Amino acid sequence: MKKALSLLATSILLIPIGCSQKKKRDITKGFSIEILDKEAQGIINQNTKIEILGEGFDWTEGPLWIEEGHYLLFSDIPKNKIYKIDTKGNTSEYLSPSGYTGEMSRGGESGSNGLLLNKKGQLVLLQHGDRRVALMESPLDIPAPRFKTLIDNYMGDRFNSPNDGVYDFNGNLYFTDPPYGLPKQVKDPSKELDFQGVYCLKNDGEILLLDSLTRPNGITLSPDQTQLYVAVSDNQHAVWYQYDIVVPGKVANKRVFHDATKLVGKAGYRGLPDGMKMHSKGYLFATGPGGVWIFNKNAKPIARIRTGQATSNCAFSQDEKQLFMTADDYILKIALETP
Repeated sequence: MKKALSLLATSILLIPIGCSQKKKRDITKGFSIEILDKEAQGIINQNTKIEILGEGFDWTEGPLWIEEGHYLLFSDIPKNKIYKIDTKGNTSEYLSPSGYTGEMSRGGESGSNGLLLNKKGQLVLLQHGDRRVALMESPLDIPAPRFKTLIDNYMGDRFNSPNDGVYDFNGNLYFTDPPYGLPKQVKDPSKELDFQGVYCLKNDGEILLLDSLTRPNGITLSPDQTQLYVAVSDNQHAVWYQYDIVVPGKVANKRVFHDATKLVGKAGYRGLPDGMKMHSKGYLFATGPGGVWIFNKNAKPIARIRTGQATSNCAFSQDEKQLFMTADDYILKIALETP
């Protein structure tokens, strides 16, 4: 009996961290790289293999590459945890809890979502459950769930569930606040704001409302930081918006960068506009229906990385030679070309 128990314990220890009870499936049949314009050949090769780096999570989000250590951090929102994975797929639990620190049980998407580094190299989390933007007070290499609130309200009303964000060169933080982290979303009785906002938390602590959208989600800046891009994850209005940044915290000339509404729900086009990252050469990598879209500076889609999954976000390695993608319960990786 002791031997049997010992073997059982050993088998439990060998289960990869992050795995759940989800039925394993072959998702590689949905993998492909679709070149829509020859301009894309300078940044991605049609024959490059899409690799499964990790699997068995619940819903992955917020990928963040950490150059010192060469690993990726990402949120598993339902599990209220952050995991760490290296380029060989070695995975470990990094932080728990990550987005909800309350003692009462609650439903909804409670974990952290977007993960960022501030100018000091500290981890900043957009926390669904605690409904705030927070700073992890411990060093990156000694993570601990001790958080400092950076902002949790607009004009005295609590945020819905801060989702994704991006810092500019001066430390001003642009972020989105959809209702996804609230147990009943827009109908949740604890909702205090009657809109879903796009904000700028200035480096002096001032909070400014830039716009209100039905489902603001992913957000990023152009390389010269004169343009702001925001994804809208709305079945009826699946678009990416573009704005001119007049000064930090003030935008103008709102227009549709690209509209993908007609693709929503079609075969081979799972997912909605979600997270995105800007390449240093001005190419926008945006998750949306079908996988990851690559747009040029003129808003023309030049390629699609088809993942076969609802794909939530993406992140570059520091040298931009690797793209990491959070796709449902998977972490995917693909090599990029150097322009």
